[in-house]
Amino acid sequence: MDLVKPIPRPSSTTRPFWDGLNERKVQIQRCDACDSWVFYPRTRCPSCLGNQLVWHEVSGRGVLYTYTLARQPTAPHFADETPQQLAVVELDEGVRMTSTLVNVEPSDIVIGMRLRPYFDQVSDAITLLRYQPG
Repeated sequence: MDLVKPIPRPSSTTRPFWDGLNERKVQIQRCDACDSWVFYPRTRCPSCLGNQLVWHEVSGRGVLYTYTLARQPTAPHFADETPQQLAVVELDEGVRMTSTLVNVEPSDIVIGMRLRPYFDQVSDAITLLRYQPG
């Protein structure tokens, strides 16, 4: 049985994030009211509840906050990707995002290692943000 991997379906709130990735840019929101960086995309700031969220391009660089190796597929669609290197990356701006690591052997993964974006175009409309050492 051939399984098609699920891909994100951008909403009006998340569209700028996905459009940025398609252009090989990482964009996250910042609240103009309290200067907090915000991720995941939303309509209100979680710090001050203001609605003055503005998209900003950032480097996307950060450090590995934590990770796990999923030796069993997280879903049948990902059986060809085991072990999956599932990660939480803390961007230099302070927000954390979940992703997967690429271009690194499991034995070389270290908490705190510097990471940089890897743009994985999975369809004409969607590019996923993964991370690699650097």
